[in-house]
Amino acid sequence: MQGIENLDEDGGDTVFRDVIFLALAGFVAVVLMLLPHLNPPAKAENDVSSPGNVIVEVRWPDQLNADVDLWVEAPGDVPVGYSNKGGKVFNLLRDDLGFLADATKLNYEVSYSRGVPSGEYTVNVHLYRNVSRQLPLPVDIVVSVKPNPQASAQQILATSIQLTSVGEELTAFRFALDKSGKLRAGSVHDLPKPLRSKQAS
Repeated sequence: MQGIENLDEDGGDTVFRDVIFLALAGFVAVVLMLLPHLNPPAKAENDVSSPGNVIVEVRWPDQLNADVDLWVEAPGDVPVGYSNKGGKVFNLLRDDLGFLADATKLNYEVSYSRGVPSGEYTVNVHLYRNVSRQLPLPVDIVVSVKPNPQASAQQILATSIQLTSVGEELTAFRFALDKSGKLRAGSVHDLPKPLRSKQAS
């Protein structure tokens, strides 16, 4: 009889261990199924929707305490820059003042358009202040176009220019877009067209 009682106790222990093991296995399975949903993969940069149709970006070296201003003009609109941050078509996202009131120390300005009117666009850069006193000051300019809300922005123009004195304003691009937002062949040039003085007058 004593042997039978021990057999019953061992059987109870086995059932208890099996139940605990199955509960643990179920918990692990649930955790493994939830893991992909706890930290979803980040979207690729190409999936990020740009807020505008024509995007004009300027960058200059982050280590330089200099205030470079972006000026843009859309067809039939007024020049947009630090003293006039919005027109019918373009808006200047931020007037970067170099190190002044800048938490990130990144040197860049961006303008976005609402829509893609056909005609000639002008992109200028102007050296407003140069506390670092480094000259010439290199500036990179990129123009991208997103013809409709479903499309992704495509870079159409890029260049680098050198600003050589405070107060200098240079035309980086003059170019024309057609009604579908495509760059017109042969329309790109850099014939100077002052925008800052045009706005001031």
